[in-house]
Amino acid sequence: MKQAIRAMKEDEVKEVLSTQNVIFSTLPTQDGHAIGRVILNCEAALNALNLDMVSAMLTQLTRWKEDPSIVCVLLEGAGEKAFCAGGDVRAIYQAGMMAPNAVTQEALHFFEQEYRLDYLLHCFEKPVIVWGDGIVMGGGLGLMVGGSHRIVTERSRIAMPEVTIGLYPDVGGSYFLHRMPGKIGLFLGLTAYQMNDADALYVKMATHRLTSQDKNTILDALQTLPWQQKNIEQHHTQLNALFDKHQSHASEKSRLLLEQTKIDALMAGNLAEIVSRAQQLKPTEDWLQKSLTTFLKGSPLSWLLIYAQSQLSDSLTLAEVFQFELGLSVNCSAFGDFKEGVRALLIDKDRKPIWQFVELNAECEAAAEQLLRSPWKNELHPLRDLAITK
Repeated sequence: MKQAIRAMKEDEVKEVLSTQNVIFSTLPTQDGHAIGRVILNCEAALNALNLDMVSAMLTQLTRWKEDPSIVCVLLEGAGEKAFCAGGDVRAIYQAGMMAPNAVTQEALHFFEQEYRLDYLLHCFEKPVIVWGDGIVMGGGLGLMVGGSHRIVTERSRIAMPEVTIGLYPDVGGSYFLHRMPGKIGLFLGLTAYQMNDADALYVKMATHRLTSQDKNTILDALQTLPWQQKNIEQHHTQLNALFDKHQSHASEKSRLLLEQTKIDALMAGNLAEIVSRAQQLKPTEDWLQKSLTTFLKGSPLSWLLIYAQSQLSDSLTLAEVFQFELGLSVNCSAFGDFKEGVRALLIDKDRKPIWQFVELNAECEAAAEQLLRSPWKNELHPLRDLAITK
């Protein structure tokens, strides 16, 4: 925490409100307003989100949303390695091991709070700037896509690696992945491919690319912008102009753009056809070989969930998407491959998960269908109050 505070300006420090792992402060503007600043402060854990962090952000951002003195919010991560590498799911794993084959309160509370936070960011109206420098994965990407101004740098590495832990790309992935060009969203979900800055701009996960060295310049500029006008649209417009001014060119073209045709062909057809094609393909390109290896080592249950996710209707609202994902995520934590995936990757760290199914078959498909069924009737859904659509 001290390291993160030292990175602030002195006029911010007196405004600090914090938990141990997330720091809130305000950055005063020259015209008497303030910018809310959030620093994820778990550098050793790559700023992974735990329940306390999520709950604290949900509370503080709700206050700032209604506070007329706050004109903008900035989200960033402590250190130079990561904005946020995902969620710290050890507590969910431990609770699940104590209550096998049951939806635990720990899982329900974490996912519900996380999705409420993500939804709040999507519907914030005031500008939300996300400084997506370094690693942005899983739950970190859920925060990022909710921002109105999503900044990547030459160090950004962005992915949805849930297939490796028996989950699926949640945190709104059911809304944004299949809105990407062609079959890229399905490819990202199945393979956990790591996007760079150019890729993120191509699929519209990011709005601007700056260099990692631009951060202090941007902080200074934010304080001098004219925030006195009441029109929020003008606030968004002036931020676009600021970031356009500092926009830098990516060092290389987006591989996703260059390989769009190949990716679309690889992901064509039903899931069985995609798996068979991936098993038979012998790619020479490192990026594709790594992607397919990750895919084929992932959970077959997750394959089915990710494919089903890619088939969801575009007519679903953002609220309906988060309601769908909450049911699916708690089911995965209780009955799916999630606990085994977390064990292998984060607990024992042997990286040798023993999935419930080693291949696609009728039993695997039946298990996936069961996971896709909501545990609640609509009137009892924990997120039934999410009313704003986007």
